[in-house]
Order: sequence, then C-alpha cells, then structure tokens
Amino acid sequence: MPHSRATDPDPYLPDHGARGFVVDHYDLRLRYRVEPNRLEGVATLAVRALEPLDQVRLDLAGLRVSRVEADGRAVKYTQRGRALRVRPPRPLEPGGTVELAVTYAGNPGPSRGTWGEVGWEELTAGVIVAGQPDGAPTWFPCNDHPGYKATYDLTFSTDAPYTVVANAPVRRVTRRAGTRTWTFERTEPMCTYLATVQVGRYDVVALGARGEVAREAEQAADVTHDLDRHDELFEVFEGLFGPYPFAAYTVVVTPDDLEIPLEAHGASVFGANHLDGERGSDRLVAHELAHQWFGNSVSVRTWRDIWLNEGFACYAEWLWSEAGGGPTADDLAREHHERLAALDQDLVLIDPTPALMFDDRVYKRGALTLHALRLTLGDDAFFGLVRTWTERFRHGHAATADLRALVREAGGDTPGGGDDGGGATGSALDDLLDAWLERTALPGLPPQPEAPRPDLRERAARRP
Repeated sequence: MPHSRATDPDPYLPDHGARGFVVDHYDLRLRYRVEPNRLEGVATLAVRALEPLDQVRLDLAGLRVSRVEADGRAVKYTQRGRALRVRPPRPLEPGGTVELAVTYAGNPGPSRGTWGEVGWEELTAGVIVAGQPDGAPTWFPCNDHPGYKATYDLTFSTDAPYTVVANAPVRRVTRRAGTRTWTFERTEPMCTYLATVQVGRYDVVALGARGEVAREAEQAADVTHDLDRHDELFEVFEGLFGPYPFAAYTVVVTPDDLEIPLEAHGASVFGANHLDGERGSDRLVAHELAHQWFGNSVSVRTWRDIWLNEGFACYAEWLWSEAGGGPTADDLAREHHERLAALDQDLVLIDPTPALMFDDRVYKRGALTLHALRLTLGDDAFFGLVRTWTERFRHGHAATADLRALVREAGGDTPGGGDDGGGATGSALDDLLDAWLERTALPGLPPQPEAPRPDLRERAARRP
C-alpha cells in the first residue's frame, strides 16, 4: 500500500511539514544517557520527491546537527530555529529518491506553544515522549505533518538499569558494559506524532492474552487490579471495530503522575495516578485502546478533523460501559448532551480552531454525533459502517468527507436499516451531519427506537 501523503500545509500547524516530498521510512539509531539527559543519534530518512525538488526541509527542535549525508556523501545544510534545510547533490524529479543520514545530538526537551509542553520530557527516573500534535521534532528530524505516514526502525541504547518501550515488539536486547541496546521490529505505517520511546525502570510483563504492561515493581498490584478486564475489553472492541490493527499493544504506567493519559502507535501511557488500584480510570483505559483503531490506524489528514480521533475514542468509552454492564451508551449520551447544552455554543466540530482542538466539547460532541448516527441508521448499519471505516482506511488517512460518503453508503437513498428500527434517507443523513458537524448550535438527539436494541456483547461476539 502506498503511504499517505499530505496535499497542503496543515492549517493548524502551518510551519510544520513540507509538501514537496514524503519520507517513506525512518531508521533511527539513538543513544541516550539518562542522568545528563543527553541524546545522540543518526536518523536515516528515505526521501521521495512528490514534485521537482532541489531542497529538503525537515523539522528538528532543540537538537544540533553536526553532519548530513545524501546517498553516502556529505552535503551542505543549514539549521535555523526548528528548520533543517538540506540540499541534495542533484535536484530530484517527481518520484526521485535520496537517502539522507542526519547526525545530531543535544539535551532534548519539550516544545512549548499553544498546547503547553509537548514531546520529549524527563521523568523522575526516565523519559516520556508525548508527541501529539507537534512534539516529534523534539527527538528526531522529520517531515512533521499528520497527513504523512512512514514505517520506522528503531535501535535505542541507554543505561543498563533502564527499560525502553517503543512502537513495535522488541526484536532483541544486547548488553555492552553499562548499557543495553534495544532493537525493535519495523512498525506499520504511522504518523510522526505517534512515534514514541518510553524509558524507565520498568518490568515488562504479559497483560492477559492480548498485550503487555510496563510498570515499576512496586506498582504491580495496583496495575494488575485496574487492568484485570483488559482481555474482555479487547474482545469487545475487536468484535465491534474489527481486528486489532498492529503487531503489539503495550500499556506503560509511569512512576510519575500525569495530567492525562496519551496514545501512541501500539501503546498507551498512563500516570501512576491513573492506575492506582482504585479502578477509577476504566473509561480512560478504554479510550486509549480505542485510539489504536481511531487515530492511530485510521488517521486524520489535518488537525481540523481531530473530532474523528476523539469522537470515536470517546464513543468507545460509552460502548464499553454498555457492553460491560454499566450505563448504556444512550444513557451516557443523553447525560453528556444535557451538560453540553449548558455550555457555550461557539464551537464548529469540523474546524474547532487550534485553541479549541483539545477542548472536551470536541470529544463529547464528536461522540454524540456518532450516537445520533447510530440511532438514525440502526445498530446493524452503524456497526457495519464502523467496521468498514477501520478496514477501508487501515494504516491510512481519512477525513470528514470520507465519513460522509460512508454514511451515505450505509444509509442508502431510501428508508431502511436493520431489524433494530433504524433507517433514513440520504438527504436526511446529510442534514443530520450538517447540524452536528458544521453548525455551532447543539442539535437534539434522535429518539430511542421502539424496537429493543440487540445486546452489544452478543453483537461483539458475532464478529462478522
């Protein structure tokens, strides 16, 4: 499958990324010393031109480049601010390729901007990398645009007492003097902001039958208690959303408290305050796992469409509640609808603006949009749509327009739907989406269908 490509600068991050080329593959060979927070590395990028190209502009923040090679030959470069500009030895025509090897080093730290501190951040003992939305350049040179995907190889050396978790399964670990080197399998195609390394004094153990968890030894009892339904959660989501899209899934639990959990390709990261033995973060555990389908496998082309990531993940929380014996998705939807109705009505879901892209209203209104679709289409058509979404755009990109087209497919041009009472005309579905996505006023939710809704757990167990 050809990797996705962007067509324009992202309007929320216009100074990131470049449209004239795509990086098909990143090979990162890094060495990190924890105590001085010193990162050294060579990043080798397989660059392919999309249009005539005499210069490659990469994003890199806070780290200093000492050498750049193009196809094995040293070439000239300039580095100003977060822009690294490299001139290949010859201009590239569309489809032409060059391999750039960038040697760099420094003391990495988070970038600071609209969304606070993002990217590489030191913990009490180790490192957390939270790249969304603009933190990837804090630890490797890249074409930092959500509309691009590439595969990754990572080799990471660090002090021997520390464990490294990344986006793919470990291929091998080698020890030399006081260091260990972790070599990871090649990833599936992923966006730059989803690339991560997590460094800590972690034990990595099995998480049921469907994953692993990295946590410190003293956290073992609390984490085991709070994740004891992980296999059940995994089975429900695979039944509703389709097969898990990646080679592995790792939950990382830092010894530090974190403000919010975060997702990465093939991994979720929680703070000690989230998995503390009280099982108070069940919905967040479900939310971050759901992102593996919605956001990480099926990714947005631009940040304007972030509601697709967060709306699906938030709605997955409600589906898990319903399947797990808690309040139904409809109960939760109507509760959150009432709360949203009392808040300012100044947000357009398909273009929330950079300042509001992580506003909780984006998450909840996105989930409500999906619930309105479920009530209108009926469960059979709605969950068929969801599985088609995750299959059709697997390891790629999708936009709101793609969802609209899929909704028209699911709804057809005449009333209908499944045996659960759904169904709507194509024009009615367009009107429904217009109201939820393009207008500031909060629409009302459709009524519950009169026919009883099939049990979600039974639906998940059928696995079409």
